Amino acid sequence: MPLLEPRDDTLRPVARPETPAPDRVPEDRAGGTPEPLRGELTALLGAGKVLTGISDLVRYASDASPYRFVPRVVVIAEDIDDVSAVLSYAHGKHREVVFRAAGTSLNGQAQGEDILVDVRRHWTGVEVLDGGARARIAPGTTVARANAALARHGRVLGPDPASAIACTVGGVVANNASGMTAGTTRNAYRTLASLTFVLPGGTIVDTADPQADDLLAHAEPALCAGLLELREEIASDPALVARIRAKYTIKNTNGYRLDAFLDGETPVEILRGLMVGSEGTLGFISETVFDTLPLDRRVTAGLFFFPSLPEAAAAVPLFTRAGASAVELMDGNTLRASVSVAGVPADWAELPGPTTALLVEFRSPDESRQEACEEAARAVLEGLSLVSPVASATNVLTRDPAAIAGHWKARKAFVTAVGGARPSGSTLITEDFAVPPERLAEACEALLELQTRHGFDAAVAGHAAHGNLHFLLAFDASHPADVRRYEAFMDDFCRLTVERFDGSLKAEHATGRNIAPFLELEWGPRATELMWRIKRVVDPDGVLAPRIMLDRDPRAHLRGLKTIPRVEPVADPCIECGFCEPTCPSQDLTTTPRQRIVLRREMMRQPEGSPVEDGLLEAYGHDAVDTCAGDSTCRLACPVGIDTGAMMRDFRHARHSPREERAAALAARHFRSVEAAARLAVSAADRIDDKWVIGATRAARRAVRPDLVPEWLPGMPGAAPADLPPTARVGAAAVYYPACVNRIFAGPGDLSLAEAVVAVSARAGKPVWIPDDVVGTCCATIWHSKGYDSGNRVMANRIVEAAWGWTAGGALPLVVDASSCTLGIAHEVVAYLTPENRALHAELTVVDSLVWAARDLLPHLTVRRTVGSAVLHPTCSMRHLGDEEQLRAVAEACADEVVVPADAGCCAFAGDRGMLHKELTEAATRKEAEFVRSRPFDAHLSANRMCEVGMDHATGRGYYSVLLELERATRPAADGI
Repeated sequence: MPLLEPRDDTLRPVARPETPAPDRVPEDRAGGTPEPLRGELTALLGAGKVLTGISDLVRYASDASPYRFVPRVVVIAEDIDDVSAVLSYAHGKHREVVFRAAGTSLNGQAQGEDILVDVRRHWTGVEVLDGGARARIAPGTTVARANAALARHGRVLGPDPASAIACTVGGVVANNASGMTAGTTRNAYRTLASLTFVLPGGTIVDTADPQADDLLAHAEPALCAGLLELREEIASDPALVARIRAKYTIKNTNGYRLDAFLDGETPVEILRGLMVGSEGTLGFISETVFDTLPLDRRVTAGLFFFPSLPEAAAAVPLFTRAGASAVELMDGNTLRASVSVAGVPADWAELPGPTTALLVEFRSPDESRQEACEEAARAVLEGLSLVSPVASATNVLTRDPAAIAGHWKARKAFVTAVGGARPSGSTLITEDFAVPPERLAEACEALLELQTRHGFDAAVAGHAAHGNLHFLLAFDASHPADVRRYEAFMDDFCRLTVERFDGSLKAEHATGRNIAPFLELEWGPRATELMWRIKRVVDPDGVLAPRIMLDRDPRAHLRGLKTIPRVEPVADPCIECGFCEPTCPSQDLTTTPRQRIVLRREMMRQPEGSPVEDGLLEAYGHDAVDTCAGDSTCRLACPVGIDTGAMMRDFRHARHSPREERAAALAARHFRSVEAAARLAVSAADRIDDKWVIGATRAARRAVRPDLVPEWLPGMPGAAPADLPPTARVGAAAVYYPACVNRIFAGPGDLSLAEAVVAVSARAGKPVWIPDDVVGTCCATIWHSKGYDSGNRVMANRIVEAAWGWTAGGALPLVVDASSCTLGIAHEVVAYLTPENRALHAELTVVDSLVWAARDLLPHLTVRRTVGSAVLHPTCSMRHLGDEEQLRAVAEACADEVVVPADAGCCAFAGDRGMLHKELTEAATRKEAEFVRSRPFDAHLSANRMCEVGMDHATGRGYYSVLLELERATRPAADGI
């Protein structure tokens, strides 16, 4: 047993509700997946593909919807054979199967109560076809990742959901999700060239195969006959045909696509249409091929303010006819609520009540078309009565990318503002519906009145060009009275949408559990019964996703509503949307930020000391706390700005014993000696065979604690030179701070990073000075990332006091040569400073070496030689600092071709975390490493030594600082090369 066991009991919640939550996981589920289900699936698929622990089941129980259902087992399917095996097993055992990818669906489509199959992890990839005209895309690929691959060819997918960074292509097809510009012509139904899917009986259908219908007729004759019978019945009813066609003149994702029977003639053609928007109830989509669309890169946009909602709505068709690709509406309440989001103009809080804004965007392929669009837009604007009630309401068209990004940030701030400000403990529901666009203003006003009448915050926004509106509801699912209020609102809302406007109850979010009871209200008994028959024809045994689209229970939308118990303040605003997950280094290893919070909430639902809580705590230390890289990129992706990494650092602090805290603080106070010892150890290890050092560190990890003692990895760099290069203070343009990691670990060549920075700065006429007393100081990230608050406080104050003196009270910039250290000194130390040192810190100008090189050095340097190609690894710290473009700029000066892998993300080495949990770095870098190894590059560049070491380990290639390459590229020939 290790000497220092982590104190996981300190993670047990302290402040919890007086009574356990009504929807808590019952005690009889504490053992996880029961037998024989556990054993049978493990024998069928292998233990690595079957998740059975209570922690695994709970973390998969929640998604972006207001519902929560705990599966009996989770299967991580790797290929079609796994999917077919699960379906065959389910048929034989009379079990149910639900497929889940990103879990961003808003209506409970990705939740199951029996077998839940994860089809995200092993289902990614994009193959660009026909020069970008088409693309073959695996279903677990995010829309953003697919578009990144297509962008190089000037193409883009038609569907453009707001959740593109997280939602998967398979989910987009299964829900027929669209977005701001897709409307009814660019959605998946219209742009999907072909797809491959697995039917409930296990039959695999590739709709692009010329023999597909013959193969299907042989494998599933009853299914084919049933589909053709339905087609004939629908086609022979002119009134029904007219009704179906009318329903799809506006956006509609409620129920099965009945127009598939009108657009397709054969069973395969019909199934191709039915699978779109089927929400996993008819089969599993294993591959898609899309017809792509031109990516018009020239953008003009404007945010225009109107005195009232009707006047704004009246302008929508004018902009649409002028060629606008997007027309987004925000009512006055939305505008005023959004001021709580950073970057939204503060004076919007003073906007008069009825003020309404339209965000209008035009996209063009070339200059002439852009000018024509702008001329058409100005003609529209001349006839409008716009208002400027506050200074920021300028009502101008612009091409400025920053201004346009600001407009879109304001538009998207709706969810951020309302979601982040909702009452603690309340569930957030995102609703959408569509009405004929000409009745947009009337529908908005009716909705606002309905929200007010039922006691909900009245606000509306949406895709105005398509009559598609969105609104949010917040209520407490643990209070029966609040559930009744939600029930009453939904009854009135659905009747209003259908009976007054003949609208769609779901325009782009798909039916799901919360609209299933209202399907017949919208479609009528005849069409609804046809949908039930479709389900019986394709899935006669009811194996796939029961109750998700079709449910005869009129109160089904109230079953499984999740409570949201209060958790730690940093995480409490979480709306469980899942936007954080694609950025998380541990997403394919243990847990994601959303799952870390979901698990925490379940602990809060439980009575203290319950078997379920004990089971969750047993796994939480490793799965949530230890394997969090702490990079905080989740905060950048989160619409409400949650930093789950910060919560994990707090938990690390809570697990420390007083002795550990004292030791960490002592190390900070005597860091000069620690640094010298570390450098000596690295130097010694460099002279010994790796296998002996690895064996020694593994033994120490077993004796002490794996999360405290790093494991030496093969190929670790040797020690940096003992002495830093000489510099002069007089005439220095900046103070240069070589990070401690660069004072301990050497670079890959004979020239140290410090020597390179000094040389290239002098070459540009911007000499730098290295203070004599930098040894023994640190950016404090070592202690910050591990949650050692006392040591963090010691070093944070020391480095700020030292930097104040070095820079003459902030007169000179402080240039830091490691991006994580720049982030630490510039931002992360602030919370640990004394009031006096916080004032000193405010006067400092901390500059990352990338910015220094790109902004201050490059304009004064002559590039004398370049390499052919360079692949870059932007670090997570660069993302936080906004320095990624500077990395590219410096690299482009040094290389003829510069490539940033589309899957580049945090390497999770995180100082030494990649040595504490090497499997974390291996999982985090898997996709990026596959790309890097797929072709040769002349240089592998980054700007953080430990991240470079992590990428060395992941790829087998040698990464080094782009500053070293810049020095080489600009070195005079007389100095040698």
